[in-house]
Amino acid sequence: MVADSWLVDDGRVLALDVHRGRFTGSVADAATGPDADEVAAFWAAAVAAVPRTGVWFPRVELVADERADERADERTDDAGRGRLQLRLRPSPPRRRSVVLATADHDPRTHPTVKGPDLAALGGLVADARARGADEAVLLSPEGHVVEGAWSSIVWWRGDALCLPADDLPRLPGVTLRTLTTLAAVLGVDVLHDRTRPDELDGFEVWSLSALHGLRIVTGWVEGPSPAEEPGRLALWRGRLERLRRPIDG
Repeated sequence: MVADSWLVDDGRVLALDVHRGRFTGSVADAATGPDADEVAAFWAAAVAAVPRTGVWFPRVELVADERADERADERTDDAGRGRLQLRLRPSPPRRRSVVLATADHDPRTHPTVKGPDLAALGGLVADARARGADEAVLLSPEGHVVEGAWSSIVWWRGDALCLPADDLPRLPGVTLRTLTTLAAVLGVDVLHDRTRPDELDGFEVWSLSALHGLRIVTGWVEGPSPAEEPGRLALWRGRLERLRRPIDG
């Protein structure tokens, strides 16, 4: 129903408050979500449960309660409510680069909420991997880049950072928000436009996610040939790394 994940590296995390806002906001919008006090208590307990050493990728979820039907028969106040849970997971391997492939369809039913479409998007990633890629790219009906199945997609036009137009429905990525906020503070032009994959030939393209941070696109199956400006990715990865804060605040 709703999910969120973030990377914890030896007790340090990037933009945890933004992850919390996205998760709690989506839970509040869910018809079967618990009340705000319960969500706040759950979040505090989940954060406290994450080890402060090692590299972890915890996931918090609002899921359908398997006991909902039983409680509905009992006519309890909790009938039909979702259940909050934490999945405490070691971090998968992290990568600096990624190969993309354009998805052949868009299966999303709730494009602005992380959770409901994860299984369908995982299917797109599996299809992309079968084609020799790591990530699938979703396009609008007009063929414009919207986002990756598991990441946000941005590109550079000279010294300007570009991302898909605001009216293209997509997940409010936390890493994307952090990057664009930092870019604006540093005086970098941040542009929103409609771009087809073939128009990105020769451009530097990045894939953004909580797990990997910023990744350079080194290939696009049956798509454009991306480029890389030496040093730019390392510069921005370092800038984001310095924004990590202790998970305890």
